[in-house]
Formats: sequence, C-alpha cells, structure tokens
Amino acid sequence: MPLDEKRDLKVNDVAYESGSIQSEVKLDGPVSLEERRLVRKLDRRILPIACLILDRSNLGNARLQGLAKDVLGGDPTGKRFDWTNSVFFFSYVLCQIPATILAKLLPPRLWLGCAAIGWGICSTLMSTSYNQAGLMAARIGLGVFEAGFGPGIPLYFSRTRIAPCLLVWFAAVAGAFGGLLAFGIQHVHVGIANWRLLFIIEGIPAILLGLIAITFLPNRPETTTFFTEEEREIALIRANCDTSGDVGYHVTSSMRSRTGEHIYLGGVIYFGANAALASISAFLPTIIKTFGYTNARAQLLTVPPYAVTSVVITISSWSSDRLLSRGPFIMVTSAVGGIGYILLLTVHNNHVRYFATFCIVSGTYTTIGLVIAWYAHNLGSETKRATGTPLYMAIGQCGSILGSHLFPATEGPRYIKGFSVLSGLLFLGTICACILTTHFRYENARRDRVYGKHIPGTRVDTSELADRAPGFRYVV
Repeated sequence: MPLDEKRDLKVNDVAYESGSIQSEVKLDGPVSLEERRLVRKLDRRILPIACLILDRSNLGNARLQGLAKDVLGGDPTGKRFDWTNSVFFFSYVLCQIPATILAKLLPPRLWLGCAAIGWGICSTLMSTSYNQAGLMAARIGLGVFEAGFGPGIPLYFSRTRIAPCLLVWFAAVAGAFGGLLAFGIQHVHVGIANWRLLFIIEGIPAILLGLIAITFLPNRPETTTFFTEEEREIALIRANCDTSGDVGYHVTSSMRSRTGEHIYLGGVIYFGANAALASISAFLPTIIKTFGYTNARAQLLTVPPYAVTSVVITISSWSSDRLLSRGPFIMVTSAVGGIGYILLLTVHNNHVRYFATFCIVSGTYTTIGLVIAWYAHNLGSETKRATGTPLYMAIGQCGSILGSHLFPATEGPRYIKGFSVLSGLLFLGTICACILTTHFRYENARRDRVYGKHIPGTRVDTSELADRAPGFRYVV
C-alpha cells in the first residue's frame, strides 16, 4: 500500500498494515535500532523544551526577599501571603478539565506554547505589583495558563510514550535551581527589589520558550512534519502499543470511557501529595529559617533536599518501570513524606529536622510523579486520559489550596497543625495506594478468569470502554 494512502488510514490500521515496520517495532521484547533512534530524536526535541517551561514562580523564596513588606503591608499574621499563594490554585482547579479537553482537540505545540507564553507574561507581571490585589490578579492568570500546561503535558507525553516521571524529576531539579537563583539574587544590588528581579528572571525566559515550543515541538505523530514516513509509522505503533482506541483531534462520546471509581481514590492520593507540595513550594524556606538560619542561608539550604529528590525520583521511576508496578512504590514514598512531618513534629534537634525536609520533599515529589505515570496507563484511552487526568488532578489541587493555609506566621516556629495535617494526609495516601493496588490485582485476575489470560503485546481496542475493555490489564 502506498505511504500516502496509509496516512489516510486510522492509526490502528497503520499499526496493523505496516508489515515492514511491524517486523522492526516489537510490541513485546527487545527494542529495535530504528525505534531507539526515534526515541532519542523525540527526547532531544521534546524534553528540553517541555521541562524548561515547567518551573513555577518561587513565591516562597520571594517572601524572604521582602515581598510581604513591599506588597502585603508587612503581613504580621501571614494570612495575606496564604491567600495570595492559594488564589493560584482556585483558577487552576476550575480551568483544568476544560483546558485538558481542549488540549486533545488542538495541535499540542500551539496549545502548550500559548500556555507557556501566558504563564511567562503573568509571572513577569507579578514583578510590577504594588499591592495585594495586583499580585493576586497575576497569580489568578498564572493558574489559568498553568491549567493548560499542567495536565496537558502528561497527555502529550502519553502520545509519544515519554515517561511522565521525567517532568517531576525536572521539577525537583528546578526547585534546586530556584533556591540557588534566589540565593544569588539575594546578593545582587540593583535598582529594583530582589523579589521583583526574581519574577522577571523567571517570566521572560518562559515567554521565549513558549515561542520556541510553538515553532519546534512535534504535533501528533500522524500530522507532524518532524518525522519521516518510516518514523511516523514507528511512532504510531509506539503510541498505540498494547491498546488501540480514540486518537486524533476529537473526544469520544461513550459515557463508559469517561469516569471510573479508581480516579477518585487516585485523587485522594494526589490531594495529600499536593497539599504537601504546595506547603513545600511556599514555606520550605520559611520552615528552614526556623532552624535558626539567616534568610540567605535558608534560601541556600533549600537546594540539597531538591537535589536528593531528583536522585530518588530517578531510582524509583527506573525500578517501577522495570517491575511494571507503581502502587507499592507510592505506598513507600507517601509514607516517607509522612514520616518526615512526624520528625518535624516530635524532634527538636535541628540536624534531624533538616533531614526531615529531605524525606518530605523526596517523598512528595516522587509520589506525584508515580501517580501521574500510574494513571497515564490505567485510564486506558486517550479520551479518558483527557477527562480523567484533570479530574483527579483537580481533586488533588484542592489539596494545594489547603496546604497554602496550614502555616500562618502566628503558629510558627512549631507549626503543629500544619505538620500534623500533612502527615495524616500522606499516610492516608499510603492506605489509598494499598487499596488501589489490591483492586487492580483483583480486577486483572478476574478478567483473566472470565476472558482468558492476556498475551503481552496483544492489541486491545479501548476506544469505547477504555480501561473497562475485557482485554485491558491494569498496572498494579
């Protein structure tokens, strides 16, 4: 069949009828040389752009650089900072589901690039704020545009079979870099406040990266000009390895592909992890300062926990990929984060308390990355990922709103309430991960009994039933 005719076929037809390519791209077994080359080509083009866009504004670092004094009237109780921080998550939660559905309907490089440009503009505008209202308006805009990028990028990665954990790994690296950047800016003497310079340095590169994304990010495999015809066929087979279903710029209408009870349990895990993440992002420099360090020293000491976290994410992601298992790893990492908060609650030695921040940061970030990777497979079809991903993420981001209000200045330096609540939520996440793992194991065994054993590499039609398709098997 001529290649021009093949391009007009549905993606699944291409996967089946590309005889020469099918022999090279194995659905089960060693990866071919051609596929390795394609993966390297995708990694070189996608990862640098997507990961550099990812970093959020360092509001927590800006707090120690005079933001509260200049914009929030001194904020003796810390409540103004809490609301300024949390207003971001209100717009983020409200816009996640419609934004991610639109991300399925529009070319990804245009959607992600425009989201990055809007994010960069809002981050830069934060530097121009002279009162709380202006700062909050910029933060609301920040949430709107990040809602287009946050859930949209895992959906984009699922099309190209790039591990979503890589994004969280880079988020941890960005957290370390943010601490170094804040420490460096602390010693810069210029005509504007240090916190304003911090937002400018973060915002302007994001705008430029958005323009680069619009120009260079590959679109869907079936439409991008980034591939040769041979690479296109390999990419289509990779994108639909083991499953075949709804693809293209549309959303299926099947109600059974839209929801699943396990999405809500995943949302509970994500809720606790995001409550901890929001508190880390906004309050980690403040918490470390309570150990008796200066503002500049506290900024610098935020770097090692993030650096260690990048290593933990790498090891846990590689191990869970090799074992084809996510749930047990989530149980462990969520529990490690909970133990970190218990150490902050019960131990008075500052060295142990600083070690606790390593447990919290590594446990929280790794949990989030593993949950995203878990649901990237277990939602079954592209439409369900487009609707289910922002659903459990929206539930999780409600935890971010809670986490933003757990550390008022009046409760420092012990922050008993905040540490207790976050510890309980992370242990609750451990329990939910255990329940989900048991449920997925039971459901896989039930389908094996009723429909027969699943043969690895067998293509499953998930277009209508998504993960409820008889031949679909969950990652546990």
